[in-house]
Amino acid sequence: MNDERERWNERYSEEEPPTDPAAVLTEHVEELPDGRALDVATGGGRNAIFLAERGYAVDAIDISEAGLEIAHERAAERGVSDAIEFVREDVEEYELPREAYDVIVVTHYYSLNVVPALKRALAPGGVLLYEHRLRPPGDDSHRFRFRPNDLLRACLDLRIVRYDEPMEITEDEATVWLVARRKRA
Repeated sequence: MNDERERWNERYSEEEPPTDPAAVLTEHVEELPDGRALDVATGGGRNAIFLAERGYAVDAIDISEAGLEIAHERAAERGVSDAIEFVREDVEEYELPREAYDVIVVTHYYSLNVVPALKRALAPGGVLLYEHRLRPPGDDSHRFRFRPNDLLRACLDLRIVRYDEPMEITEDEATVWLVARRKRA
């Protein structure tokens, strides 16, 4: 079994994933195009469910069977499981369809390697929302966090609608937000 899959399955068996959708998503949902959405590293499905409740057809991808089981149960409880396709794959290895998604949301998943595939998966006019933690300067103990401006540099070929990093990155929970739109055809 994949080590990452095993690690996340264990984590979801020990602690309940969050239920509230990500703030970057709730603050911008009214501005998003309708259509098809992708929730990367869906975990317990909080963002996928939020989008499905608003009429999106959602693909929810995660490496963890345990996380997807929780997400599916939650979606069924909310009556939106038919609107969500649950995909158990490692997003690093999964071939995302090109120009397929009007909205892509990524929260608390670190990978600059996957950003090019996410951008290709955006439909013309599609929006990428990304929220993750930042690594304080000089701190190499948090290797799965972005350094300042990493995410911005990776998305400069999109139209940056919003990019937020705190002025000082000294606390453990410093967060970066990106909202970016792909050029319309």
